[in-house]
Amino acid sequence: MPIIIALIGILLLFILIARVKLNAFLAFIIVCLFVGIAQGMELEGLVKSIQRGIGNTLGFLVLILGLGAMLGKLVADSGAAQRITTKLVDAFGVKNVQWAMVLTGFIVGIPMFYSVGFVILIPLVFTIAMSTRLPLLYVGLPMLTSLSVTHGYLPPHPAPTAIAAMFNADIGKTLVYGIIIAIPAILVAGPLFARTIKKVEAKPLKEFYNPVLIPEEQLPSTATSILSALLPIILIGIAIGAEQWLQDGLLKNILVFLGNPVIALLISVLVAIYTLGIARGKDMKTVMQSISTSVTSITMILLIIAGAGALKEVLIDSKVSDYIASSLEGSAISPLVLAWLIATAIRVSVGSATVAGLTAAGIVLPLAASANVSTELMVLAIGSGSLMLSHVNDTGFWMFKEYFNLSVKETLSTWTVMETLVGIMGLLGVLVLNQVI
Repeated sequence: MPIIIALIGILLLFILIARVKLNAFLAFIIVCLFVGIAQGMELEGLVKSIQRGIGNTLGFLVLILGLGAMLGKLVADSGAAQRITTKLVDAFGVKNVQWAMVLTGFIVGIPMFYSVGFVILIPLVFTIAMSTRLPLLYVGLPMLTSLSVTHGYLPPHPAPTAIAAMFNADIGKTLVYGIIIAIPAILVAGPLFARTIKKVEAKPLKEFYNPVLIPEEQLPSTATSILSALLPIILIGIAIGAEQWLQDGLLKNILVFLGNPVIALLISVLVAIYTLGIARGKDMKTVMQSISTSVTSITMILLIIAGAGALKEVLIDSKVSDYIASSLEGSAISPLVLAWLIATAIRVSVGSATVAGLTAAGIVLPLAASANVSTELMVLAIGSGSLMLSHVNDTGFWMFKEYFNLSVKETLSTWTVMETLVGIMGLLGVLVLNQVI
């Protein structure tokens, strides 16, 4: 019976979001109430469970997502993303422009939310395609693949960070494993796949061919741009190295502290305020206005994640998760594959990668402990599944279709296939890593 209640709850979530077009946060709360009442929870206990789930989820994530949004906004507004793109294209040359776009998407995608990175980099893609006379999708798809992978796999992006918090997974290890898995996924779904779709001719609307680019002389230097964008990764990487190879002592403690994701992002934001703002002649008021704008942009994302955290808590407190876990204990299917399949099913149904990942995490949470599997790999398996089979109920599908002015059929044969390759390669990478670590 608990499994049936969980399935009905997920179906209700799908109907409310996809059919009724209800706000995802409200849909999560309604489903929480349905599952709790159907499982016989006391009403007062149910409300407390929802409150506890929201509080536990947001306590850590507000810092990570807030600081991440600030850094992404500074990177975008300063022209650092534009500088990174143009310099990489110059360095790689026309023949290797795909690899330049892959690196651009990866570097910019780490601190920046997918939709923001998409809007910022698409005009640059169009400009590069025009100047090199290469097919638009051949140039653009590798960059979008990198953006998608960083969005689905890597902290400090909302879904992987929230899922890692649910599983008590190490953020640093999740990031390192995610990068290892991301590389082959990006290569296959990006440059290699893009070479097979040269016949698909994208004809974007004229207004997208006139990007507003910052003049060259007003851009930050290449070194400053890359350092500002990647500083969180550098600090977290140093901390992981210190934990592995340094003996206990003051130096190790300091490096591990500086590499804590919250501290690393805080330092990176403070550095970017200076390097991408004050040092380039902007006054503090202007920089702070930019930061304020960045925080308002993640409000709804935080609420959606909070709603998913509430559902996770209700599933646990009402014993649905324990029942599902005990039912699957004897299953021959790997918990990693099972987590991936559940995330895939929800992604196809609901459309949102974030909703799919967080909902799947709440369902399979007990499996991580009972199956003695790496929590970091569970995070990545769910993240991979949450990117699978993007279609007409996903906003990313329509952004891609409209910006490149493709038909639905062409979008399915390009964007949907790319996202599916990313999801499959992610699962394969997780399974390989599971044999190694």
